[in-house]
Amino acid sequence: MNTTLQLRIAVDEDLDYLTDIYNQAIALGTATAHTRPVTLDDRRAWLHSHPPANYPVFVAVREKPVVGYCSLSPYRAGREALKATAEISYYVHADHRGTGIGTALIQHAMDQCPHLGIKTLFAILLDINQASVRILDKLGFEQWGHLPRVANFDGQECGHLYYGRRLTA
Repeated sequence: MNTTLQLRIAVDEDLDYLTDIYNQAIALGTATAHTRPVTLDDRRAWLHSHPPANYPVFVAVREKPVVGYCSLSPYRAGREALKATAEISYYVHADHRGTGIGTALIQHAMDQCPHLGIKTLFAILLDINQASVRILDKLGFEQWGHLPRVANFDGQECGHLYYGRRLTA
């Protein structure tokens, strides 16, 4: 693709794209523990729970459509000792996977963390999601934990991996 990728904060007008991309991840069966499609109202509530000044959702835009997104979420909200730690999540439209968009989104989020007061990031992923493992390894995340066989997809069990990265000393 020869068009420029733009990264920006998500807005309500992006909700159709965010919902579509997340529902693609659900259908994939290896990218999230949700098993049923989410609605536009579900994603609207989710987006509104991510204030840009603290826990933004970033979108990747290529020629108007949103082709991926990345969110930062509080870890154990309300517990002051953990306020500098956030969970990172990222999803890319099926037609754009493997093109570097996920890497660009994660790197952008990491670059913004110092301005947000975030010093530690972690990602929770299904252990069968090897594409995410490769991206996180490439970006300097390390496996911090594994919960074996905690997810069940119609009798098929898999685990949760916790990958983390300390951003500042």
